[in-house]
Amino acid sequence: MTPTVEAVNPIEIQRTLETAPAGISAAREVFAAAREMKGLDPLQVATLIRTEHPEVRAELFETAGRVKEAIYGSRLVLFAPLYISNYCANECSYCAFRRENREVRRRALSQEEITREVKALVEQGHKRVLMVAGEAYPGGFEYVLDSIRTIYETQSGNGEIRRVNVNLAPCTLEEFRRLHEAEIGTYQIFQETYHRPTYESVHLSGPKRDYDYRLTTPHRAMEAGIDDIGIGPLLGLYDWRFEIIAVLEHARSLEREHGCGPHTISVPRIEPAVGSTASLHPEYAVSDADFLKLVAILRLAVPYTGMIMSTRERAAIRRETFRLGISQISAGSRCNPGGYTEAGEAFDGAQFQLGDHRALDEVVRDVASLGFTPSFCTACYRLGRTGSDFMDLAKPGEIKNHCEPNALSTFEEYLIDYASPATRAAGGRLIECSLAAMESVPRRLASHLVSKVRNGERDVFL
Repeated sequence: MTPTVEAVNPIEIQRTLETAPAGISAAREVFAAAREMKGLDPLQVATLIRTEHPEVRAELFETAGRVKEAIYGSRLVLFAPLYISNYCANECSYCAFRRENREVRRRALSQEEITREVKALVEQGHKRVLMVAGEAYPGGFEYVLDSIRTIYETQSGNGEIRRVNVNLAPCTLEEFRRLHEAEIGTYQIFQETYHRPTYESVHLSGPKRDYDYRLTTPHRAMEAGIDDIGIGPLLGLYDWRFEIIAVLEHARSLEREHGCGPHTISVPRIEPAVGSTASLHPEYAVSDADFLKLVAILRLAVPYTGMIMSTRERAAIRRETFRLGISQISAGSRCNPGGYTEAGEAFDGAQFQLGDHRALDEVVRDVASLGFTPSFCTACYRLGRTGSDFMDLAKPGEIKNHCEPNALSTFEEYLIDYASPATRAAGGRLIECSLAAMESVPRRLASHLVSKVRNGERDVFL
């Protein structure tokens, strides 16, 4: 087996969970280490998992919030998923896209339909999309590349999508090289579950049944030059305690073998999916209390990594996770091909049931009212601050000196060009408060960028 496969050792993970020290004093030793923002090892993570005490939980949440603020500041990056196809070659028991599901209407968007979807997203104010497809492509891999090109080339008014991230099936080394040439941002792939027996029991047939090939996919992407990788488990397939340590081990293997860990880690929970009884009552369903705990633990374990919260979750839960370390959120989402332009069929052919149905404008207003800055920034990708270059800034907390000014300028752009009057008012108050709270140098930089936007410039960044 490759080093990557060996890195996720189920026997060792289980032993760590059973033998890690627990209790208030042990947890506080971990918190002291976490505040140094160098990450945690599996034993330290297991201590936090095992320790159940109100004082520890409160300190966990407070420490996670402090670490997130120190590295990323108060900004929350917003994006939208763009589903281009729901055809799939796999039979995954928890997913509506599974090959044998006859309850889902299959379609792959034409390039003209993708253009319409992109225009709809741009007219909402989005600047970043996550292009998603089921794991089979009518027309082959060229369809994927054509779709990326279409997204980048589409404009509406003075707006456009500035960065395309992708969630796609495992690729060959050559396919990854072509994705890199297409100038994608992050390549995202979920292992779903790191517990091999569970993986085999829920992936019944198709290429995805190969656990090892999927686990090593991020490494192939990095070998091909894609240095921003997104990983994560699908919470609910197996015990979340195991999955959190396993995803940490996966992240550590990437850093060990390629000098750079994952750019993002996602924490999706299973949601009901049409034609999937397995999704309705998952055996290892994660409670809200445990969900908040695992988000905070992950923030301490991999402090440099962006953490993504999707619209699978209800608005109330999403709000609570912002202060625990989430740094990216989707908004105004649809998880079916054509969902943004075909209002009467907004959820026909959807992959799963959404928890947050609010429009982008409402989410933006809510985020601002909570004191966080909605960010539409794509500067790092376009300036080459990716992979280890990004981590060199993120690990010591210097990236927020770029993130916060860029967040404010892109937020001001959104407020002027797309926001409702109520959101514009709430956003204006937040920008003024944020500028006032900054230290002199970043405040001067941010004020300069915001002034440029107010004077008619667009797409300005550091």
